[in-house]
Amino acid sequence: MNNLRILLTGINGQVGHELQRSLSPLGEVIALDRSGCDLSNPDSIRSAIRETRPDVIVNPAAYTAVDKAETESELAHAVNGIAPGILGEEAATLGALVLHYSTDYVFDGTKTSPYSESDATSPLGKYGATKLAGEQALQSSGARHLIMRTSWVYGIYGSNFMKTILRLAKDREELKIVSDQIGSPTSAPLIADVTAHVLSQYRRTDPECFPQGVYHLTAGGFTSWHGYARWIVQYAREHGMPLALSPENVIPIPASEYPLPAPRPANSRLDTSRIRRDFDLRLPPWEEGAAFVLKTLCRFG
Repeated sequence: MNNLRILLTGINGQVGHELQRSLSPLGEVIALDRSGCDLSNPDSIRSAIRETRPDVIVNPAAYTAVDKAETESELAHAVNGIAPGILGEEAATLGALVLHYSTDYVFDGTKTSPYSESDATSPLGKYGATKLAGEQALQSSGARHLIMRTSWVYGIYGSNFMKTILRLAKDREELKIVSDQIGSPTSAPLIADVTAHVLSQYRRTDPECFPQGVYHLTAGGFTSWHGYARWIVQYAREHGMPLALSPENVIPIPASEYPLPAPRPANSRLDTSRIRRDFDLRLPPWEEGAAFVLKTLCRFG
């Protein structure tokens, strides 16, 4: 297989935006937003695939409003739970590969060490349940597939924890942040670059021999939300962003003091040894990607 014909969904999301950059050297990228491929509408999905006839479908599009999913479960299930199976069914008829993204929220967070791909799933809320349903639908579709579970995603584009902290830190002199939930902040550029690396190998390999299944993809190391917020404030101040908040005034609190509609896993760490081994990858420490994104955000104030 030489150049790939790639159908990319969700191009306005933070990962989708980066994928347009990283995938372009691999061939033709047909980049669609919701108007071109609405994952809540099965007919829209099937039409997009049948019209474009891709070699690879890359699906970063998702319903990601974790708390709203508790009350919008039907829409969340349509986008996260049903659509990946439809993508897979259509891909199977073409012999195409589906590369789909999932989440640490498929786990309940009670394990005391990083989760491996073979660990039992047990989502705490409806968002995680819909993402797990999507994994299972794709696995049952008959398509060749890669499912990449990631966590704590942020980037230059879109809304995320890093940008929220920067916004609040400009005016507030104290901020209380949860300290008893841990994970690996993972940048959208890293996810996009790993995806391109994997698909470049797919392009050079007999599809019948190419690995498939579930992989964990996060940056190296881990921190708490509190540690992450404090690091953001420290780095931003050191790089010239005027903030009212100082790192020492980022106050740790337990999750019980910041109740949300949807419960979060206490442990979101994912074991990435499989993806590193199978695709010969080095996954940098989370601080490396955070510094790259934050430096860009600081430049634009």
